[in-house]
Amino acid sequence: METEQQLLSDILSGNRIAMRRLYDRYVGYTMATALRYIPDRDKAADVVQDAFVKILTSLNSFSFRGEGSLRAWVTRVTANQALDALKQDVRTHQLLTTEADLPPQQLQNLPDEEPDVGQISPSMLTKLIAQLPPGYRAVLNLHIFEGRSHKEIAALLGIKPDSSASQFLRAKRMLAKMINESINSND
Repeated sequence: METEQQLLSDILSGNRIAMRRLYDRYVGYTMATALRYIPDRDKAADVVQDAFVKILTSLNSFSFRGEGSLRAWVTRVTANQALDALKQDVRTHQLLTTEADLPPQQLQNLPDEEPDVGQISPSMLTKLIAQLPPGYRAVLNLHIFEGRSHKEIAALLGIKPDSSASQFLRAKRMLAKMINESINSND
């Protein structure tokens, strides 16, 4: 398999077939990233398409830092496109900017302890994350998968850092409850 540096060099020299190889190589990663934020497959596909347009038009500004850096950059561009799509959705924006996505009665009985995620498949975990309210899902993905601080998340989503931390805690608790229910239903 060609290295990222070879692929990047071919693309920057104008090789259109190399652009297709970039797409083929990373479309799976980008779709998985988009689906973490936007569970609707059609909307996620739109995000991936927009991300690749952005990727291909801004590759000349990408700074290669070793094998894996191109994939990381492609993933980051896709995550940012997904966040932009979430912010454009008025209903989602309202969920992102309000501290409480769910009525208090739905927040009761959420466990404080960590569930044993080793008992469920990665695909089931992905499905459960997709069922979280959009604000919770966005904060959880940014904090867990992107490694962003609550201050960074707040800046990205236009919310307060305390709201990010609160939504993250609620997302974790809700996800823990869903995981426990999934494990118990399979017993």
